[in-house]
Parts: sequence; C-alpha cells; structure tokens
Amino acid sequence: MNKIDILKQIAKEAGEIVKEGYHAKKEIFHKGVVDLVTSYDVKTENFLLKALKDSFPDYHLIGEESHHGSYPHGKAIYVDPIDGTTNFIHGIPHLAISLGVWEGGEPYLAVVYNPILDEMFWAEKGQGSYCNDILLKVSAQEILQQSLIATGFPYAKVNQGIEYHWAINSLAKLLPHIRDIRRLGAASLDLCYLAQGKVDAFYEIDLKPWDVAGGILILLEAGGKVTNADNQSFDFNDKSIVASNGKIHAALLKHLEKI
Repeated sequence: MNKIDILKQIAKEAGEIVKEGYHAKKEIFHKGVVDLVTSYDVKTENFLLKALKDSFPDYHLIGEESHHGSYPHGKAIYVDPIDGTTNFIHGIPHLAISLGVWEGGEPYLAVVYNPILDEMFWAEKGQGSYCNDILLKVSAQEILQQSLIATGFPYAKVNQGIEYHWAINSLAKLLPHIRDIRRLGAASLDLCYLAQGKVDAFYEIDLKPWDVAGGILILLEAGGKVTNADNQSFDFNDKSIVASNGKIHAALLKHLEKI
C-alpha cells in the first residue's frame, strides 16, 4: 500500500471514533473562553498519532491537542483530529479530520476527511486532488462581485484586539464587493470546498498549521493560489492566509486589511 492510501486508511479508521462521538453525549472542556475541546478530540488524536508513528516513523508528528513549541521544516505531519469542534459539539455535520504531510517546508500528501458526510478529500504533490474519486478543479469565476467567499473568525475575538479588528474591518470592506460570505467553521474544509469550486476564495486570520496543512495541497493541486494578506508566499508563521481560484486573488486582496 502506498503512502497516500495508508494516510486515507488511517483517516477512515479515525473517522469511526469521530462518528461515534458525533452521536454521543460529549464531555466538553475549555481551552479558552470559546475554544472548546472534547474527549473525542483527544481520543481521535491519540489514535492518529499512534497509527501515524507506526506507518510514518521518520516524520515529526504535530497534533493540535498535544503539540507545544515550534514547527519543524523537515518531514512533518500536521494533525487536526476534529477541525470544526464547535460544529461537532452542536451536531452540525461540517467537520473533518485533517492530515497534512510536509517535507522541507512544502506540502507533499494530504487527506481531509469528513466522516459524517463520508467526503474524503486527498492529494499527492503533482498528482491532482480528489473528493473520493472525483478530480477537483477550482472555479472559473473571474469577477469578484460574483464570487462566494469563505472566512472564519478568530478565537481571539473575545479580547477585541488586532485579530478581532482585522476580521471585522476586512469583512466590512469586502462585503459590498462580493456575492456573499460563508462562515462554515472548519478551515480545512473551506480550502477543500474552494478546491472543489463550491466557493471562489477563502481568507482568515490567526489559524494554526494543523488547520490548513492538509487543505493547502488539495487546493494547490486543484489549480488554486495561497498567499498571506500582503500577497507574499504563505508560511505557517504568517498571521493571515488568503486562498482563491487564482483569478480573483488580486481583486480580493485590495479589500482586505494589511497586517
């Protein structure tokens, strides 16, 4: 079995834990004022880390619920056991297991799996990206005014600091110039929906590497573009991420706050 098939199989098996938790009564903990985690996030991550360690022994494993410190630029797998925990808690089926395999600072393999809807997004560098077995391609939309844009709001909004003001000011500036906004609550899936052509762009502030490490490759392999808000190459250390079908990227950036 090749590496991408192993990654997909691991995600599929972890999905059984997530599905069990989705329909069960959950024990909820607070990492922050509104940043939530459940015992199923931890249980799923523990399963993923063990399975990945067995199958990818020469990679650093970086999990949302267990990682502390810096992000290595060698061979690493970024693990989000349940992206969209708030949706998971509220019974909204927009959530995913996200696995992003990076080598030397570049995405190499990716799986983003929504076990509730049984949507398996995946990609290999240079081999295209897929939802289950359907090849993905970004939208052909060239007009910002006719574009549907996905975004999210930072957990730091409760402090009403720079992240809050960036999100609100960018939204206020952008909204009159687009078709509409969608705030779905799982960045990994926002990037996959962009790759699928369901939305035309996505932007957000204050995300972590495990939020986007899987979705970035899936988008790039579908013909999309990723930068930061300053139109520089995206890096995990960036405060912002801006992704699009490539055709409306420049127009979108004009309406986003610089940071």
